Order: sequence, then C-alpha cells, then structure tokens
Amino acid sequence: MDLKTNEESHLSSVKNALRILRCFSMDEPEKKISDISASLGLNKSTVSRTMATLASEGFVFKDPESKRYRLGLSILSLGGIVNSQMDIYRESQPVLNKIVQELGETAHISVLDNNEVIYLQKVECNHPVRFLTHVGRRNPLYCTSSGKALLAHAEEDVFNAVLEKGLEQHTKTTITESEKLKSHLKQIREQGYSWSNEEYLEGVNSIAAPIYDYKGRVIAALAIVGPKQRIQQSKIKSYSKRVISAANEISSRMGYWK
Repeated sequence: MDLKTNEESHLSSVKNALRILRCFSMDEPEKKISDISASLGLNKSTVSRTMATLASEGFVFKDPESKRYRLGLSILSLGGIVNSQMDIYRESQPVLNKIVQELGETAHISVLDNNEVIYLQKVECNHPVRFLTHVGRRNPLYCTSSGKALLAHAEEDVFNAVLEKGLEQHTKTTITESEKLKSHLKQIREQGYSWSNEEYLEGVNSIAAPIYDYKGRVIAALAIVGPKQRIQQSKIKSYSKRVISAANEISSRMGYWK
C-alpha cells in the first residue's frame, strides 16, 4: 500500500468513526452493530472494527448483557470542555432562568448545525405538561420557531440545502412550498421574531428571536415553547416582545451593539 492510499484509508476510517458517533441521540442512546450498519450503510465488519477502537479510547461503551453500545465518558469530558468555552452558554443562563420565571414556559437556546437546528441549552418550566426536547436534539429548520429564526438570517446555500432535502409535511400547518417559506422568512427578518403554530408537533406552539454576536452575525436563537392552550395567538404580541428583549440581552452580553 503506497503512502497516498494509506492516507486515504486513514481518512476514511476517521470519517466513519465520526459518522458513527453522530448517529447516537437522546432518542436512540443505545445501538447494536447491525443498527449502525443499516442506518449508515457501512459493512458490519467495518462498524465492528471502528467500535472496538472507539471503545478502547473510552468514546463508546458496550453493555455486556444487551450487546448494545452507548457513548462513553470521553464524550462527556469533551462536551464539558466545549461548554466551558462557549460564551453563549454562560451568558444565556441567567436570561433563560428569568424568562422562564416570568412567562412560565420552557426556554431554549439553539444553534444552526449541519442545516438543522440543535438545542444547546434548556431551562424547564414548572408546568406538568412538558415536551420531548433536550440538549443535543436536532430538529428541522423550516418548521420550528428557533429553526426559522436561524434560517431567516442564514446564507442562501443553507436555504437551498433545506429545499433540496425536502419540506416534509409534519402537521397540517407545516409550510411545504418554497416560495411561501421564502416569503415567511422575509417577514421574520422584518418583525424580529418567528412563530411556529403547530408546524412541527400538533398542539405545540413556540416563539423565537435571533441572538447576535459582536460582529452583528446571528449565532443562535432563543425560544419559548409550550402547548397551544397556553401560548395562544392572542399572546404572540406580548410574548414576542419579551422573547426579543431576552434575545437582545444575550446579544448585548455577547458584545453586540445596534
């Protein structure tokens, strides 16, 4: 094997390892070799070898009884380093606590990642009705308030990538027409906030506003989410003002000035 071929082989192995790690989620925290092989289209032997290497470094752990793998403590260690370095994580915490206390709804901080919205931080409300959202969860950009707030300020290639993947009809109110979505995103930019009216989950509404960094770039979104019985159409105006104010406060903490 020549040097170039050997290098390509190593790069392929690294890519496979990263793809495998990314396939774990809160919804599917444990997987068998066959599950990973099927979902990623990789040979079982390739997955098995890669998992053995990841396990030896503590990035995955194999349950001896179920024979299923889950993420290991090395991932947790790296995650802690990332969180400690993310200013937005630190600066948004007191603001999230305050808005949850004031409005009585769960609040999130989300960011754009690989053409999806990913939840970076979450503060739960005290109401008995809660939602299956969690830190690390990924959702579509075009039908969630956080996603739309981010998509409205993203580069055109992100918008095109979303369209290319397809606008799936999650509920009866999901926007599935490209021109309608484009017009909707323009409205979001003009009004300063986004609103999801049961567009991703039936019975769930949310409001979000963009967060800016010191260069004036949108780097995240703050959102409140709750059942439609509480976050009603009549409350959008007052709630959106509070969400925008909270997002602006975080932006200010990040060094942004209008």
